[in-house]
Amino acid sequence: MSLAKQFDGQAQQPLSASEIDPRAVISPSARLACNVKIGAYAVVGDDVELGDDCVLEHHAMVQGPARLGRGNHLYPFCAIGGDPQDLTFAGERTTLEIGDRNDFREFSTVNRGTEKGGGVTRIGSHNLIMVYAHIAHDCIVGDHTIFVNGAALAGHVTVEDFAQVGAYCAVHQFCRIGKYSYIAAHTVVTQDVPPFSKIVAPRSTRCYGVNSIGLTRQGFSPDRIAPIEKAYRLLLRSKLNTTQALEKMRGTLSHSEDVLTLIQFIESAERGLTK
Repeated sequence: MSLAKQFDGQAQQPLSASEIDPRAVISPSARLACNVKIGAYAVVGDDVELGDDCVLEHHAMVQGPARLGRGNHLYPFCAIGGDPQDLTFAGERTTLEIGDRNDFREFSTVNRGTEKGGGVTRIGSHNLIMVYAHIAHDCIVGDHTIFVNGAALAGHVTVEDFAQVGAYCAVHQFCRIGKYSYIAAHTVVTQDVPPFSKIVAPRSTRCYGVNSIGLTRQGFSPDRIAPIEKAYRLLLRSKLNTTQALEKMRGTLSHSEDVLTLIQFIESAERGLTK
């Protein structure tokens, strides 16, 4: 059921003493679905909608306008839905949209969008945002992603499904992080990260081939991984330039939907590609 349907025709739920700590601060304009639990000194701001089974631990804060789906868990001292950190922001009405069953760990932060960036920050479902991680204004995050402690997205970043951003990574604004990619700790990302890749920065940020361990953990078979690895050998280890490598992939590996996804991602890169 969508979040909109959860609230259709429903009045705000009464604040049960067993579910809502009396020391919590809840705006009269907030809308709470069923079985929402809110701890001491948590803050639910104006125009916030919380779906069924959401949990706000003590001192957690969510500001609006923001819509959270089912089963989201906000841990102590996280700050979700704050104003964008953008000097051009002048109080315009912008929003945050969050799907289902995300965990926002202690001191993590997520900002609403900006008018110039489309007015909305979106986060999908089943994501883990760890301690001190930051998702800035106008970012688009898919499903099943992981942001390890201290990982930070600048504004307008897109992170696709099943990507993992390592501890203390910094991602430049307008970059894209492809699906099933893995970015190792302390990496600075200034160009698009291709899907299925493994990005490490011992000295400079480079792609070190396929995230084969991560793909195996997500249920990819060896037969499915093999053409992805062949595509990356063409991209990274052959003497072909990027255009020639893509032509070779089309000619020899077009039977793989994953390789076609990789080709499409590379061809649409606007900030260049991490190689």
